[in-house]
Order: sequence, then structure tokens, then C-alpha cells
Amino acid sequence: MLFYMIIALVTIGLAASVRMFPVREDRMEEGISRQQAINGLCLFSIFLVLFAVSACRMNVGNDYARYVEFMHLIAFDAYSYVPTEVGFNALVTVLYELAGSENFLLVFAVFAFVTIWLFLKAMYEQSDSFGWSFFLFMTFGFYFSTFNTVRYYLALGIALYAVKYVLRTEWIRFLLLVLLGSAFHKSMLVVIPLYFFATLPWKKWQLALLAAFCSTFFYLQDFYLKVVVFLYPSYKDTEYLEGGVSWFNILRCSAVLVLSLIYYQQAVKGSSRNRFYFFCNLGALVLYTCCSFLPIITRIGYYLNVTQILFIPAVLKKIPNRKQRWFWTGAVVLAAVGYFILYLLRADDDGIRVLPYQTFMFHDMVPILSEMN
Repeated sequence: MLFYMIIALVTIGLAASVRMFPVREDRMEEGISRQQAINGLCLFSIFLVLFAVSACRMNVGNDYARYVEFMHLIAFDAYSYVPTEVGFNALVTVLYELAGSENFLLVFAVFAFVTIWLFLKAMYEQSDSFGWSFFLFMTFGFYFSTFNTVRYYLALGIALYAVKYVLRTEWIRFLLLVLLGSAFHKSMLVVIPLYFFATLPWKKWQLALLAAFCSTFFYLQDFYLKVVVFLYPSYKDTEYLEGGVSWFNILRCSAVLVLSLIYYQQAVKGSSRNRFYFFCNLGALVLYTCCSFLPIITRIGYYLNVTQILFIPAVLKKIPNRKQRWFWTGAVVLAAVGYFILYLLRADDDGIRVLPYQTFMFHDMVPILSEMN
């Protein structure tokens, strides 16, 4: 736990030095400003630290051994025994061919490299404050969660990066990125309708109709579960079909929406970007409250509430009163740090298992299913 806290403190400290609008007057001989040089150095350092921690891990993550098993089966062309998508299968095949052996560490390293790069690039290009967004990225547990379900978090990184194309209405580029991400985790296809709906200028009567539709999730649960089994056949007759209320996500979405509603006129009403983030979080809250019986609802909801790391800094920046801004800034910091501590306290639980941290330099891989048979 202490190791993760040090990683968070070091990288957040580096992120605080990143400025979104470098001072143009302070030019260096190479033609870039001093602040741009600082930004580049800090971003590279952050990436290096996060990548090293992720790429060097061994047996960290609740599905680490399962992924190694999948890679082993792919190496022997046993595709009928793996539920992974074509993109993942192809990447594993290519990397194993390049390595000349079953080098699962290389596969995890490649996923870590691309996933972390996507998140950092999305925050740097789209946030009003990279430091704030990165602070939330770490304290909300997004980074440490990338140790689990590496395919999904790669898709999540692509989804966050693709938001800029949604806001620019560059739908072709957006769709191409979604298709690319769905080749690694097909759940990413849901962002096509979800992100499109979040861009619409909803009227009150339309929201009322949407609320009426959402009520069907309470009395048509069997139908929706059959749809999930159709999309995820591997879930049939397994514990994965057991849903559950995600109280942490409900509370977080509710808190973000309360803050944005208080300053709706200043921060949301006149901004198509912030209105998109607002409806993403509203949609996530609806999913977590109405669709808790669905086993994949957390994954779907994360495609929406990952925008919180961009939305919260945007709202805080628009608070006109300085004292109020400082108050809400302190409240967000306390809430985020509290959430991070609770996350770390549960980090060794089944379903998370990002603690204890182990590295291939000092630990051996646990036996996988194929080796025990």
C-alpha cells in the first residue's frame, strides 16, 4: 500500500508542474518555451514511472493468471477456448512470434504502454487542468485498475481519447476508434449510442420519456439478462451473471452531479463540452441505479463516468466566487483522497487483487490452469 501511495504522490507532484498554456514570451534557443520543456519532462517522467510499475508487475490483478492462460491457448491456436476478441488474439500471436516464445510479460507491457499513453494524451489535450485531471485519475483508482482486465482498460483509454472527436462532431474518426477498441473489448460498442445521446440537447419532456424507458429495467430484468448472455455467451450459468449495487459509483456520480447543478448556469448551460460531460454522468447514475442487476453494468458505466476526470476541473474553473471555489476544491480533494484510501484498503480483495505488488524480478509466475492439468 505504501508503495502505491508513493507512486501516486510522486506522479501527482510532477503533474502539478504541467501547465496547459505555456508562457510564450519565455522562449528557449530551440524554439520552445521553458514551460513546454517542463511539461514534456514531467509528462515523460510520469509515463515512465507508471509504465515501469505496470510492465514489471507479476501476478498482480485478479485476472492476471487467467490472461496468461488465454495467451497460452492462443499460442496453440486453441481459439475456441478463449473468449477474447480478434484484436487481442492477433496482438498476442504477433508478439509471441516476435519474441520467439510465450512471453506474456511483453504482452502486458505493450498493453500498459498504449493504455497509459492514451490516458495521459487524452487528459493533456482535453482537460482544463492536467494536474487536476491526473490527480483524479490516480485517486479514483483508474490507473491501478488498469492492472485488471487489460483489454477493457485499453478500450476505456481509447474511449476517453475519442471524446474529443465526439465534441468536434468528427463522427467518422470517432467510429473508427470505437471499432478499433471493440476489436480488443467488444463492450466499447456501447459508447456509440451512449456518447451520441450525451451530445443531444435534451428537453424536459424527452428526459421524462427516457425515465419511463429506464423503468423497464425493473420489470424486464430476465429479458435484459438474456441480451447480456447473447452478447457474452461465456457468462452463461456462471457467477458473472450476478449483479450488484455499486454504491461507490452511485455516490461519486451523485456528488459530481450535485456540484455541477449548483453551478449549472456558470459551468454547464453555455458549454456543449460540459453539457456532454454532465449527461455522461447522469447516464452513469441511471445505469448504476436502474441496471444494477446486469453483470457488466460497471464496465458500461465507466465509459460514462471516466469523463469525471475532465468534468470536475472544468466545473471548478467556472466557479466565480473565489471563496466558494476554494471550498469546493478542498471538498473534492478530501473526497478523492478518502476514496483512494478506501480503494487501497480493499486492493487485496477478491475481484481487485492489485495488492500485494509483485514483480517478475523477485517473484515467479503462479501455475496456470493448463499446467495443473
